[in-house]
Amino acid sequence: MYNVKSLDANEFIDNEEVLASLEEARQKVKDKKEIERILAKARECKGLTHREIAVLLEIEDEEILEEMYKIAKEIKEKIYGKRVVLFAPLYLSNYCVNNCKYCGYKCSNKIARHQLSQEELREEVRALEAMGHKRLLLEAGEDDERCPIEYILECIKTIYEEKFERGAIRRVNIDIAATTAENYRKLKEAGIGTYILFQETYHKPTYLEVHRGPKQNYEWHTEAMDRAMLGGGIDDVGIGVLYGLYDYRYETVALLMHVEHLEAVSGVGPHTISFPRLLPAEGVDYSNFPYLVNDRDFKKVVAAVRLAVPYTGMILTTRERPEFRRELLDIGFSQMSAGSSVGVGGYAKRNKVDERGLEEKPQFNLADHRKPIEVIKDLVRDGYIPSYCTACYREGRTGDRFMPLAKSGQIANFCLPNALLTFEEYLADYADEELKEMGQNLIDEEIRNIPSEAQRAKALEYLRRIRQGERDLRF
Repeated sequence: MYNVKSLDANEFIDNEEVLASLEEARQKVKDKKEIERILAKARECKGLTHREIAVLLEIEDEEILEEMYKIAKEIKEKIYGKRVVLFAPLYLSNYCVNNCKYCGYKCSNKIARHQLSQEELREEVRALEAMGHKRLLLEAGEDDERCPIEYILECIKTIYEEKFERGAIRRVNIDIAATTAENYRKLKEAGIGTYILFQETYHKPTYLEVHRGPKQNYEWHTEAMDRAMLGGGIDDVGIGVLYGLYDYRYETVALLMHVEHLEAVSGVGPHTISFPRLLPAEGVDYSNFPYLVNDRDFKKVVAAVRLAVPYTGMILTTRERPEFRRELLDIGFSQMSAGSSVGVGGYAKRNKVDERGLEEKPQFNLADHRKPIEVIKDLVRDGYIPSYCTACYREGRTGDRFMPLAKSGQIANFCLPNALLTFEEYLADYADEELKEMGQNLIDEEIRNIPSEAQRAKALEYLRRIRQGERDLRF
């Protein structure tokens, strides 16, 4: 039944193939030479198949795991260097018609509900810009009556039209419920960056059990990326699972099968993969979830996926503790949220008690409460380059136009200077004196690592112009 090119979710995420992969892996993990072969292939940035990643997920030997982490770090630094792209989620509405067992926004929860007006949205954007953010991820519960696509489109327009002395929001990504090809075309025309949709769980019986409402349609949800890319013309999509709903090995193998499917039918895999892990939320009982993933296994998943998809962006969320985020950054992540609020109107501190005395609640409880400037200081102390770059999306280096540059290594001549330029902007416009000194030292050191001499000279000139007040210079 397994058919990677089929547009039927039950065929490209074939349960029997996942189970067969896991069974085979339990035997192959005993063969040290097979593990060495897989790790050697990964080290060459050739990627791995879903059957090969299944073997890595079975590894329990600490020495081999450490070798896997070492290779994951090598791959990450070879392709992404020390760059870490920063963004913030922006919640538009917590109205939802679904009753998902793991979500604080489920319709059965007795919480205050709100949808941002356009003026409230502007206040949120102003608060986010004051923190230095240039790229946002829009989030909303599923409710076609209260939160139709027209409202989402109006919000995108409002955000892009909001101008500031120090610039504007340069990129809006979207994380909304699975929708039609026509609506994806509208989002494309509105100028979105990446369309993101988490599968939550690829295990169909679990999917059907934890969802109630329109989202319970497994096929409609799982096939959304095909409609977005093939029908809606969206270049970049982002996928992910909510780790903790089902066995992490099953989920990760199925995730890789989804990657392989998108590559087969669209010519390019997902632009990003996110790694949310189940966290406490209003009305969510942890005892209902027997597959919670511990730190050790989660780290193994992250490293294995980095080996499997070396050129795919990996997103680290504020669901993880600061000290663990630091550990995970080392082995795979290239993007992370900073200073996140996961409630409606959380940045502008809007009143969240309604006329009935009910209080709004966040979608889930955060584990990292640091302000963006604190996150950035910690990144710089660890030698990372905070980046607010949006250049590839605005220069058309997306989808199948991005991958040849990435795989040839030429992308370093764009990404590294763009990261340094956007960090220079941040230092000039938002940083305190301590960060300015730390950041300038980092920029002076890292600019020497731009491979092309001509690009390096041009970057130095752009840095000089930014220091004189120009903005939004990019490669």
